[in-house]
Amino acid sequence: MGVLNVTPDSFSDGGLFLDEAAAVKHGLALRDAGADLIDVGGESTRPGARRIPVAEELDRVLAVVRALAAAGVPVSIDTMRAEVASAALDAGAIMVNDVSGGLADPEMLGFAATTGRPYIVMHWRGPSTVMDELAGYDDVVTDVRQELSARLKAAQRAGLDSEQIVLDPGLGFAKNAEHNWSLLAHLDDLATLGRPLLVGASRKRFLGGLLSSERGVEPPPAERDSATAAVSALAALAGAWCVRVHEPAASKDAVLVSEAWRRAGVRTDPNSSST
Repeated sequence: MGVLNVTPDSFSDGGLFLDEAAAVKHGLALRDAGADLIDVGGESTRPGARRIPVAEELDRVLAVVRALAAAGVPVSIDTMRAEVASAALDAGAIMVNDVSGGLADPEMLGFAATTGRPYIVMHWRGPSTVMDELAGYDDVVTDVRQELSARLKAAQRAGLDSEQIVLDPGLGFAKNAEHNWSLLAHLDDLATLGRPLLVGASRKRFLGGLLSSERGVEPPPAERDSATAAVSALAALAGAWCVRVHEPAASKDAVLVSEAWRRAGVRTDPNSSST
């Protein structure tokens, strides 16, 4: 999943693709670099970001979604609002990526149930303005699994078929670096919920913190793509359904390596017989 932020203030690429033509060009480039889905978002969810009016979000994303869909690009709409999700699906998007897991908009789960389209439920404890204050866990893996399970059940009660639902542990959302690493190391625990997992580690603060201990200075987000690709390979080995990245080519190669590694580890008993 390639990240396309049509925003002025996203942590990694805010402002680069706010212009419609630039956004569409970048979306096509992400597709050409190996992304299977392009995730278009018009509202930043970086730490401290404040909500924008729904009209502004719609104005940022709809033309971009429409143009990419018309070019045959599979588009996901990254939004916490049912109104934006509905308009984007009408414009050609094929799935909804809701980082609030239905908590930010009480209309979202009911709407998603009517669409029959894939719906991504991320682990979320509160808006960007306060999320860093909500990073308290008894055991982050157990707590995130339980809270995702609760959202999964809420979605099912609202009428979503379980086959529509993808789960996301929400790396960096109300989580510090230690929490993020623990969740990545225990994706198998989250997989017990029985739904595909999306992993979004791309260029995030915890990768910058890791690299700063080696380099002595924290690299800017755009210099964290090699670390992102390493996470992509390991997440794929752990069974993740998809990784959400800013630079698809390196992650696609990394996932191909991890898949070859996995296949090579599957041994056939030479004494077994086939029919």
